[in-house]
Amino acid sequence: MPGTGRMQKINEEILRELSRLIQTLKDPRIRGVVSLTHVETTRDLSLARVYVSVLGDGADAGAVVAGFKSAAGYLRRELAAALSLRHTPELQFIADDSLARGARIQQVLTGLRETAGDENETQDD
Repeated sequence: MPGTGRMQKINEEILRELSRLIQTLKDPRIRGVVSLTHVETTRDLSLARVYVSVLGDGADAGAVVAGFKSAAGYLRRELAAALSLRHTPELQFIADDSLARGARIQQVLTGLRETAGDENETQDD
């Protein structure tokens, strides 16, 4: 597929720049451990889907995404200044629960290991 390498580089640059820019946001809805997991840009650069993962006690992914949506204009303007693209894509923020799912799977696996360890100890006795 032609242009795939170029699009991947653009996605990485957008991700890197947005990761730097979110540290400047002062919206109280953006709290907890916020991570931008990946970016998918359309071929015509009209839209960039930014996947946001949130971890932390009391952090609501919906509220964090709403905070990012309200800051989308600012982020897009700063992104245009930082990147040398003919068109700066519109930013669409989407909640991504893959990190939370991964943490939950890790917790379950740890519990299974502990249970298996307890069963092995009782069999050895």
